[in-house]
Order: sequence, then C-alpha cells, then structure tokens
Amino acid sequence: MRFSTHPLWLVGFRPFFTLACLAGMTLPVVWALIFGGQLPAPAGPFNAIQWHAHEMFFGFGWAVLGGFLLTSTKNWVNIRGYHGPALMLLAGAWVIERIGMGFGGGWPRPLFLLSNYLFLGSLVAMLMWTLIRYRNQDSYRDNAFFLVLLPAFIVAKTLMLTGEEFAAGYGMAVALFRLAFLVMLERTLTGFMKAAFAAQILRHPQLDMAIKALGLLLVIEFALPGPLTAALSLILAVLLAIRFFYWKPQLAFRRIDIGIMYVGYLCIVGQLLIEALGHVVNFVWVGSVSVHLFTFGTMGAVIPAMIIRISKGHTGRKVVFDGLDRAVLYVMLLALIARVLLPQLVPGAYLGWIHLAATCWLATFGILAVRYIPMLMQPRIDGREH
Repeated sequence: MRFSTHPLWLVGFRPFFTLACLAGMTLPVVWALIFGGQLPAPAGPFNAIQWHAHEMFFGFGWAVLGGFLLTSTKNWVNIRGYHGPALMLLAGAWVIERIGMGFGGGWPRPLFLLSNYLFLGSLVAMLMWTLIRYRNQDSYRDNAFFLVLLPAFIVAKTLMLTGEEFAAGYGMAVALFRLAFLVMLERTLTGFMKAAFAAQILRHPQLDMAIKALGLLLVIEFALPGPLTAALSLILAVLLAIRFFYWKPQLAFRRIDIGIMYVGYLCIVGQLLIEALGHVVNFVWVGSVSVHLFTFGTMGAVIPAMIIRISKGHTGRKVVFDGLDRAVLYVMLLALIARVLLPQLVPGAYLGWIHLAATCWLATFGILAVRYIPMLMQPRIDGREH
C-alpha cells in the first residue's frame, strides 16, 4: 500500500481529528507549565498569552474545524472530497505552523509568515472552492455564511499576529468560532434529538436566520461602539435562550452524549451575557471568564463528543457512547468547572485550577487518542471505501 492511500488519508476527519487529539493533550499542559513558570514562553513576535490564544484557536480549534468541514462539505454537495496527497499536504502544513509558532521567532519574516499561513490559507481556499463550484447541489442554502466566515478567519489570524491589533483579532476569532458552532449545533441537534428521542425541536427559519445574522455581525464587534455591541450580544443571547427552551432540554439532559451539546449551547448564551454586561458594568472576574466559558464550555465540551460520534459513524461503526466515552465527557465538564467557576470561589488557588483544567484536557484527549487514533488508521469495518 502506498502511504498516500493509507486509510488515514481517506477523509478529512481522519488526519485532523488525530492531530486535534494530540493538540488537545499537549497544548493546555504546555500553557499551564508556561503560566506557572516551569517552561519558557516560545520566542517570537508575540507574548505567551498571545501564543496560547493563537494555538488553541488556530492549532487545536482549526484541526477540529478543518476535519469537520473537510468531511461535511463533501457530504453537503455530494462529492468524493479531498483525500490522499491533498490531505497529506494540509496535515504537513499544520505541523509546520506549530513548529513555526513554537520555534520560529528567529526565522526570517517571510519564512515565518509562510509557515503561519500555508495551512489555513490552503484549507480555506479548498473549502471555498468546494462550496462555490458545487453550490447548485448544496444541501444547505445558508452555507453562504461559510463563504464569509472562512476567509474572515484569515483576517482574524492576521490581526492576532500583529501585536497592536491582537485584541481585535482575538475577539474576531472567538466570534467566528462561535458562529461556526451555532451553525453546527443547529444542524446536528435536530437529527440527534429525532434519533435519540423521536423528538422534533423548533426550527423556525426566521429565528434561525436572525441568530446567524447577529452572530455574523458580532464578528466585527471591534469596529462597533461598545453600547451597540452590548445590545447585539444581549439580543442574540435572548434569542438563543428562547430557542433553547423549545429544543426540549428536559429530554436532552437524560443522555450525556446529547446533553453535553446543550451545555455547549448554554455556554454560548452565558458568554454573550457576560460580554454584554462587560460593556455596561465594570465587574471584575478572576481570569478570562468570558472567553474560557466559550473555549471550555462550548469547544471543550462539544468537541470530544463530536470526535467520538464522527469517528465511529464515519468508520462504519454504530454510534453508541460506552462507559469510557461518557466518562471523558464528564471529565471535560470538570475542566469547565475548574477553569471558570472554582477560581471565582477560591481565587487563591488560581494556578492550581489552571493545572487541574489542563490535566483534564490531557486525560480526555489522551483517552480519545488511545481509543480512536487506531480506528482512524484502519479501513471502514463495513467494507465501504470512505
């Protein structure tokens, strides 16, 4: 078997969920050790906090989002999708970016920028090409949002790498990932609730579109007046909360594999409320509560469930969460509590809470790596090619 035809390179989720597991294991632990002074910060044109934020969004986050979109876009437009050498090049570019961000501070500026944009620029171009070329056979009309969202990630990355504009890029990255999760949750929870409970949840086209439009508008919140940003965040939070109660949470929370998706949804609501409040009240939190409510509560909670579900379903296995699968989801809920809630209650142990949260990530993604990377390396068990 040629390496390019190995099962790992059959579909986008295979290499990138593998990389996401490795990144989820290591990046939070490395950051905790840097924060605690046990490791030096990477040398480069950015400080340690900027490195951490960039790597969690564009290293870990885009490994997950890239794998998900490479897989889902081909299904949306009903084509074979990128595989083989194309995925090998993308995975290699992702690794090169991690090397550049960790050790490329002294590289010539053009080489550093090439290492930093090769992965995201190539992947965005490939996804855009798929959505534009096959738009007439696209199953989702609202994929037009991705035609704006995807290139906007490059803008956010550029701002984050430009020291004086880091805050704008950081806020933009949060808003872009938030919008991506809103679209994903809207599409997937409809099917999950129907399959698990034979339940129909509210899908009101005008409400759904208003939520996505507000989410998109908040991508440029750095350019908007504070009071307007507060109002938009509050309106979006209220609309999401209204829809939440029509999505039958009393059923969803009976099963952790679906209930954790609802936790992620609620954390978006909470993050928006904190953002709105922050524009009108000078409330002091311990740590960056707003962003970590999203990164731990939405990304951290939902992504392991997504990896388990897609890895099983798209390798021909029955999508059933066993005891260890459910356990890792509870560990990530502990990480959320450790990173967001406990510092407010016991601020003197802040460094300890960071280490506990990082250890939860190490345990969760370590278990996922041991269990699912071998699965991603093997052919489908049902005999289908991909």
